[in-house]
Amino acid sequence: MTREQGLDGPAPGERPTPAGRRNKQGIRIDPEVEAKHEPRRTVISALVEHEPGVLAEASGLFSRRQFNIESLTVGPTDDEDRARITLVVEEPDPGIDQIKKQLRKLIPVIAVRELEPDAMRRELALVKVNAERPDQVAAVADMYDAKTVDSSPETATFEITGARQKIEAAIETFSQFGIREIARTGTTALARGTDDTAAPAPAESTANEANNTPYTQPADDD
Repeated sequence: MTREQGLDGPAPGERPTPAGRRNKQGIRIDPEVEAKHEPRRTVISALVEHEPGVLAEASGLFSRRQFNIESLTVGPTDDEDRARITLVVEEPDPGIDQIKKQLRKLIPVIAVRELEPDAMRRELALVKVNAERPDQVAAVADMYDAKTVDSSPETATFEITGARQKIEAAIETFSQFGIREIARTGTTALARGTDDTAAPAPAESTANEANNTPYTQPADDD
């Protein structure tokens, strides 16, 4: 009596094995899902209703979620009824996505957008330094296009405007004279060219005005 052969195929030792470990329930975990995401720095712009408490509401959201916010600025826009919040965050991609989703859930928020790396980013800093060597201090100020806003026999205070890297380089160079105080605004940013930084679509804006109610962008699922 002859034994019937099974189906053709590779030997047990030659069969491909799925990648990824199994959890306690025996379910195999996709390595891509489990992979560690490295944090990256990016700028998020949010257009909001210009009303009391909107900044507190946004900052409270970040505090509860423990997002790594490097800087947060808010200011008016060309529309007196709207303000712009600019966030600099350093988070892995899933965290950045969550920040945008959670911002969109806030009622005063009109639109949210992550800006491209080539967006125009500026920061302002006031740096007060010792002025025992005024000629050398002035030379450093000229190097970074710093504007003198106050001076005395003991100190000089400079206003520096530019990208974050320029501000930090200027502070490091001024430190050789002894820095007494620093105040920085944080980053503000706009998209380049005719590209909107963060704005509702025209159809959404028209519908919002017709209904005379604040526009709320639909919230994404967590």
